[in-house]
Amino acid sequence: MSEQITPYQVPPKTPLAGSAAAEIREQGEISRRNFPVVLTTAWFALAAALGGLGAILGRFLFPNVLFEPVSKFKAGLPADYSVGEVDERWKEKFGIWVVRNEEIMYALITVCTHLGCTPNWLAAQNKFKCPCHGSGYYRTGVNFEGPAPRPLERAKIYIDTSDGQIVIDKGKQFHQERGEWTDPESFLKT
Repeated sequence: MSEQITPYQVPPKTPLAGSAAAEIREQGEISRRNFPVVLTTAWFALAAALGGLGAILGRFLFPNVLFEPVSKFKAGLPADYSVGEVDERWKEKFGIWVVRNEEIMYALITVCTHLGCTPNWLAAQNKFKCPCHGSGYYRTGVNFEGPAPRPLERAKIYIDTSDGQIVIDKGKQFHQERGEWTDPESFLKT
């Protein structure tokens, strides 16, 4: 005889093979004991994912930038510089040579106009010589040998009236081929 099912009884369902419910039962159901562990693991996974996204967003908002040295600085008093000398004390820190002769004083920017290397001052030969491709410049900054297409650039130079010190501003540059070396801001009269 077959069993009769009363309205209050529900026959047990047999899971279909390959269904999600069958896979969960095969792997083991989540019990009350392991539910907090599963929930905590899920929260940690969510926090890690959000932390990774936050790190990517922070990297996007604060990119790596190259901080250039200041473009304006005080270079001391005019008496600190010898007549007929090329002063190299600002070459490494600010990329400037200060040149003084009998009439004027000017600041040359230490960037070769060929490909941007830093030339060296060769006092014995009385010239700037670029080690990369052999460009040569006179003490004045005018190119005379090698592939350099134009003279070195000058930076703005003036005397601060408050303390009498020389101020060099690389933010304003003067090009000889444009006739800007005659500008009074490109040199100091000594």
